Amino acid sequence: MKHNRYKVLLIEDESNIRSMVKAILYANGYQVILADSCQSGMMLFSSHLPDLVILDLGLPDRDGLEFIRHIRKTDVTPVLVLSARTTEEDKIQALDLGANDYVTKPFGTGELLARVRAALRSCRISRDAALPAGKFQLLDLTIDYNRRLVTVGGGEVSLTQTEYNILDFLSQNSGKVLTYSAIIRQVWGYDDPGSVKKLQVNMANLRKKLGAKPGAENYIVNELGVGYRMNDT
Repeated sequence: MKHNRYKVLLIEDESNIRSMVKAILYANGYQVILADSCQSGMMLFSSHLPDLVILDLGLPDRDGLEFIRHIRKTDVTPVLVLSARTTEEDKIQALDLGANDYVTKPFGTGELLARVRAALRSCRISRDAALPAGKFQLLDLTIDYNRRLVTVGGGEVSLTQTEYNILDFLSQNSGKVLTYSAIIRQVWGYDDPGSVKKLQVNMANLRKKLGAKPGAENYIVNELGVGYRMNDT
């Protein structure tokens, strides 16, 4: 099996199609992450940051169009719709919301792989253009967005993907108070009763890794009962 660097999130509730598409992608060297509902797809999208999403529209909990609408608020990751819906209206709606391509079921293996390659190829430039450029500097904290590298006092800080995403979002909005719900939606893509606690745990770990003792507020300020703010001076 040949290997490549691309990670694909497959959101499909029909187990036979899910297994078949996974086998096709895996045989061609793609990493594959599986979801069987819109909500699980949103969660996995936020935590794994895939290079491509293959999306069914007829999902059991929500219409797949909701997934497209949700991620297009902040992200340019290519979305390839794989659906049994064949009307022109369905295709237009998905494409207008931000899908990159639309393949109807049933489909051929060769066509699917060609569409996957085309979606990745056509979106590479736009993805790179959408990445935050340059660096963020605050006191001895530096975030190199292009390298996804965080240093404090010149030493590299090892962060989990979630911790980095939180720090990235706060730094991109430095000086602004970001509510708990805004951070949760950005980082996890969904909300639930335990999300604030999850955020607080990740934030505590993040601030500890940044070396924030009494000087923690030098980087990230806790606006009690509201959210967090990254200092801008």
